[in-house]
Amino acid sequence: MIGPFLDLGRTSLSRLSRFFVLPQERWDLAELLNDCGDETCDSSDLSLRQLRANLTAERLRWRARRASRRKCSNYGNCCADIASCSKSPSPAAPVEEFNAPLDLDSDPIWTWSDGGLYEGAVRFVKEQISFSDGKMKITAKPNPGISTQECSHAEVGKVAHKPLVSGELRARRNMFRYGRYEVRMKAPDVQPGNPDVNGNFVATMFVFRDAKFHHWREIDIEVTGDRKNSVTWDISSDELNDLGSLGMNQSIFLKQSPWISETNTCNRVQVTTNVLSADNTEWWSPRIAASREAYVGGNAREDFHTYGFEWLPNKVTWFIDGKVVRTHYGGHPPIPDKSAKIMMNLWIFGPKANFGGKEIHNNRYPMTSEYDWFRFYKWDDEPGGYPCIGSDSCCLTQDDRYLDGNNPCDGQPMQGTWKGKGACTASCR
Repeated sequence: MIGPFLDLGRTSLSRLSRFFVLPQERWDLAELLNDCGDETCDSSDLSLRQLRANLTAERLRWRARRASRRKCSNYGNCCADIASCSKSPSPAAPVEEFNAPLDLDSDPIWTWSDGGLYEGAVRFVKEQISFSDGKMKITAKPNPGISTQECSHAEVGKVAHKPLVSGELRARRNMFRYGRYEVRMKAPDVQPGNPDVNGNFVATMFVFRDAKFHHWREIDIEVTGDRKNSVTWDISSDELNDLGSLGMNQSIFLKQSPWISETNTCNRVQVTTNVLSADNTEWWSPRIAASREAYVGGNAREDFHTYGFEWLPNKVTWFIDGKVVRTHYGGHPPIPDKSAKIMMNLWIFGPKANFGGKEIHNNRYPMTSEYDWFRFYKWDDEPGGYPCIGSDSCCLTQDDRYLDGNNPCDGQPMQGTWKGKGACTASCR
């Protein structure tokens, strides 16, 4: 019976590999080829060895597709498996490997922020975002003399002097909504070369609706410096979380997670989930945030971990290293409904260290967070046309463009007013 298959092996391998994507009980040819001896297959016929390799690969792909269909069925959508979430990832659905530097002044999707949180000790500047060794690196350190302007386009207002500089990579426009967001990153050492020392920092990947003055929408992943395995996950609203205080949320979530030990917290990643969805709100407060904490294994500063969330109209689900750590079904707060920007940054709280870790006195600079890759996969049933095709802004509404500047060099006019006044303007240098 080997003869006919040897002839098949010399025909088009691509045609054969497509033809033999069959249910598992129909892998007759693959099983026969696996049975042939080394002397017949491996030594005498290269094309047959290729055929066997193609069939093995197709078998694995078929099993993956079958598993993906099961996941889609279980989750009610195809974002349960990122590979099937978007039919054709494109520049409008970015998959960034950071293998080459991004030009943050001309890239069609990404740019830099000139902002600085009111409560933070850093000012974001382009110079603190670098690309090397196939990674994006964001570094926080004392300002070495980088010129900053009081007016910030990202903050839509003036930012006071900050002692440190750091970086924030962000999408140019509010053009991302439902889908799967994932990043593989490593948090910074509080002290160079010692990942076990605790301090203060917040290393992030999140979506944020600019400008917060109109429609504040936010879903966060925040790795913090209070322990070597601490992560914060944020989803916020102008309504109180229906589960009450953060302490109650912690207790409930730990009991819902049987794969987490409740007694051994020495080597786990702490996770706080939070969502924000407030309108016409200038300042953050606990009343508009819903947070939870959990723990998973590993050192967030020593090892790369994969963090992600799946944002759908009826729920937000967070993941660490492929494991679900929380699902929020709306209510209080509601699920964010507006398109937003993707952002990644590293910042340090002010001297009071109210968030990010109390042991800020341990901080030694520079501190660098590393991003191995970022991936966004659009939900196939996205009803609003986001993201715009070809990275264009044609699908954006006037509301999407409201005060959506990032820095003075992004070429985006600051459209709209706040409290009857237009935004300040900085110069591109």
